[in-house]
Amino acid sequence: MDYDVVDPSLAAEGVRRVSWADQAMRVLAEVRRRFEEEKPLEGVRISGCLHITAETANLARTLRAGGAEVVLCASNPLSTQDDVAAALVEKYETPVFARRGEDEQTYYDHIASALAHEPNVTMDDGADLVTTVLTKRTDLAPGIVCSTEETTTGVNRLRAMESEGVLRFPVFAVNDAQTKHFFDNRYGTGQSTTDGIMRATGMLLAGMKVVVAGYGMCGRGLALRMKGMGAQVVVTEVSPLRALEAAMDGFEVLPMDDAASRGDLFVTLTGNAAVLRKEHFLKMRDGALLANSGHFNVEINISDLADLAEDIVRGVRPNVDEFRLADGKRIYLLAEGRLINLAAAEGHPAGVMDMSFALQALTAEYAVQNRGKLPAAVHRVPQEIDEWVARLKLQTMGIAIDTLTERQRQYMAGWQEGT
Repeated sequence: MDYDVVDPSLAAEGVRRVSWADQAMRVLAEVRRRFEEEKPLEGVRISGCLHITAETANLARTLRAGGAEVVLCASNPLSTQDDVAAALVEKYETPVFARRGEDEQTYYDHIASALAHEPNVTMDDGADLVTTVLTKRTDLAPGIVCSTEETTTGVNRLRAMESEGVLRFPVFAVNDAQTKHFFDNRYGTGQSTTDGIMRATGMLLAGMKVVVAGYGMCGRGLALRMKGMGAQVVVTEVSPLRALEAAMDGFEVLPMDDAASRGDLFVTLTGNAAVLRKEHFLKMRDGALLANSGHFNVEINISDLADLAEDIVRGVRPNVDEFRLADGKRIYLLAEGRLINLAAAEGHPAGVMDMSFALQALTAEYAVQNRGKLPAAVHRVPQEIDEWVARLKLQTMGIAIDTLTERQRQYMAGWQEGT
């Protein structure tokens, strides 16, 4: 088996981490139980460009239980848990091409290695696999049944591909499923981003002025968590609807030009580029902290910050770099501007990734069952899959809900009965 991980001897610790996560992933465990019996992915080759974490390992175990041949590479240079990568290779017999801290060339070499598997299904977190297929490995496109996409940034890229007419196979926007973005994006990102910032800085959040850039589901989750920690939260937005929602949720809403001089901590969660840039850095206070929890490290314009700096001190503490400007002001960049929740912490809790990865597995099954019937477009996850995941998640939490009576079903289906 070909693979590239830091140290296979780390496998035992990785297995313990994977097993711990598995206890909180009961929906995915139920999918795995059925897959073991039915083998719906028998003979299917799957390449995944995902964060190599304990939760991803349990997804890989589930896909393999369904009969799939699985190869993984990292979707971010700083998100790999090296012990989990070792466990996947040594214990779970899954080839992995991922090393925490890998440089850009290695990152793309690993993507190439994952695509050498000649997949029928790709699983992306940021659309780098699909992009590579459409630009460098076009020979693989005819054999790809579908791709699934885990994150907002990737879905945005895929919709751009569709609008330009370059998408050559169906893609499912797993990120847009309700049991994904309502929970993973909001509660998962909110908690894990807060965790990463606290681990990196060790600072007290209570009383801190925190500027949250973006009020999508990820930004909402972080703003809520920061408010709960006692921070004073300011939201910046470009969408009038989201800005209005933030204001009515009780947050101060400002343009970044105004917020820049007021914040102690700035966190970007937009999926866009250059959200924090030169004019903002010049206005920031001494000691301002910058973190990113959007997918790619483009939300903070690091080259602008480096150009302004007279001195850069790397590693003033783990995952913290100091940029000293000409006026003596210090600005601190966390986790090299990459995903703070995975670079400085352990990513989303397993209990929320349970739903996201159950969706991934079930959507792959659906696509294989409907091979050749789906157009080359960005598709929604079928509603029945979304609702099944939600219902089973409630059951695993010990929560029961009502069902409609026959009278209620008739009323909801009719139109003649009024006042």
